[in-house]
Amino acid sequence: MKTVREKGGLFSESQRIKYTIETRTQGIPDVRTYLLTLKEIRSKRGLTDELGAEAMMMGALDKVEKEIKKPLMRDDKKSMALLTAEFDKINKKLGIRKEDLPKYEEQLELKIAKAQLEELKKDALEAMETQKKRYVK
Repeated sequence: MKTVREKGGLFSESQRIKYTIETRTQGIPDVRTYLLTLKEIRSKRGLTDELGAEAMMMGALDKVEKEIKKPLMRDDKKSMALLTAEFDKINKKLGIRKEDLPKYEEQLELKIAKAQLEELKKDALEAMETQKKRYVK
């Protein structure tokens, strides 16, 4: 079954976030600036880090940069593998599995849809109240 967004050719919220990440991080050579940009995007979108993953990711980056004795660049495949291994440890510690990512995406979409629906409901009730006041006069 196609969603309303799919029928309308619109991006889902997660697709919009992915697009924003791709466009805003394009050309960023180092991982630290990349992660800080991701943090800014999440913050502007109102996405909270309830698990504290951001701090753990920066800690992992610090560890890898200390080990390689220089800033980690995104095109440094060997050192990026070290960071990915650290991220895998973090995900395991947090109980996040790659195969569960679609489920998390679905939960995010549902949460956003509910918030949008509540906003629509509030707007509709306000409009009805305004109309009611006009007719009562």
